Amino acid sequence: MHAYLADWLSLIVRWFHVIAGVAWIGASFYFVWLDNHLREPPDWKKQKGIKGDLWAIHGGGIYEVAKYRLGPEEMPHKLHWFKWEAYSTLISGLALLFAVYYFGNPGYLIDSSKLALSTGGAIAIGMGTLAGVMLVYEALIRSPLSRNGLAFGAVLFAILVIVSWAMFQVFAGRGAFIHVGAVVGTIMVANVFLGIIPAQRALVGAIEKGVEPDAQVVLLAERAKLRSTHNNYLTLPVIFIMISNHYPMLYGHAHGWAVLAAIGFITAFARHFFNLRHQGITRPSILVVSAILTLALIWAMAPARPDPSQAENVARVDDEVVAILVETHCQACHADKPAHPAFQAPPAGIVLGTLEQLREHADQVYQATVATEYMPLGNTTGITREERDMLGAWLRQAE
Repeated sequence: MHAYLADWLSLIVRWFHVIAGVAWIGASFYFVWLDNHLREPPDWKKQKGIKGDLWAIHGGGIYEVAKYRLGPEEMPHKLHWFKWEAYSTLISGLALLFAVYYFGNPGYLIDSSKLALSTGGAIAIGMGTLAGVMLVYEALIRSPLSRNGLAFGAVLFAILVIVSWAMFQVFAGRGAFIHVGAVVGTIMVANVFLGIIPAQRALVGAIEKGVEPDAQVVLLAERAKLRSTHNNYLTLPVIFIMISNHYPMLYGHAHGWAVLAAIGFITAFARHFFNLRHQGITRPSILVVSAILTLALIWAMAPARPDPSQAENVARVDDEVVAILVETHCQACHADKPAHPAFQAPPAGIVLGTLEQLREHADQVYQATVATEYMPLGNTTGITREERDMLGAWLRQAE
């Protein structure tokens, strides 16, 4: 019953997290698109203080959107603030982190072959990393480095690569991936809470007082714009990490941290194409390069195929040996009714109760257990490299 209720809790929190993330990222994409499509307004609008405008059609109606240089002559009674989408995404994401990784299945997070961690130790490392990177980012964005966009981006990317590498030294691959995503998400929400919203409040305060924004307000506004730009480039990498837990070929790779770094660079670079396109600049070469880099990554990650010339030299593995191996290391989870307390149903719907079922899922088992060594989760059963090789040899025999 505990695992059943835990699954429902995870499902509900994950559902809410995805909804909140869609709302936040959708709003972010829209406002970046909006800013990049504003055009110079006619003189009569300029006299009202309007900086740019655009016309759009959606939902059966035509919309006129205007952006003021500072604000209207009279502040509207109802002014919509976009902040709770970000806050609810972080809150639900942290709840999911605790429910699934810290207090859920320990195999998702802890790999004793890397570091034998207690739950408290894992929480301390995870939360400490989130807070530490956020503080470093805040120091950088308030420094002169923020005036050089390319240099700042390079430094931030280097920091995230280091974080990715460090997480893979202490956590299992899946847990490492999700913590890098949590770091990126925390930076994005901090941008909203510590920069964008305070800048907006300062601007509204100046307008309500009927005074020109002072230098401090202008500086806050400039940094808020920069923070918004950073968030825009971080959206695709963080979305990728959100869905990556379904693909152990990524986080189960021997160099999973480098895979994550490569994907982060590729997705952020691809986002640059759309940001330029919104400004009327079309550079398809960016997408071409992104596609080539993706194909190169797929090729580099591909598992090595066994050498047919050496197949004859591999001792044949008996069915009885493999049956015992699977019973020992796989069937606690991959059974019609799993004995593992964290599962109510076999993961991914894969049941390995018989050798025939093992043959049916030979590709998935080879990838997860032999090629990436992701399974068993956290290697809680203590499967050895020799046993993995025997299983791999049997699976090749079964082809």
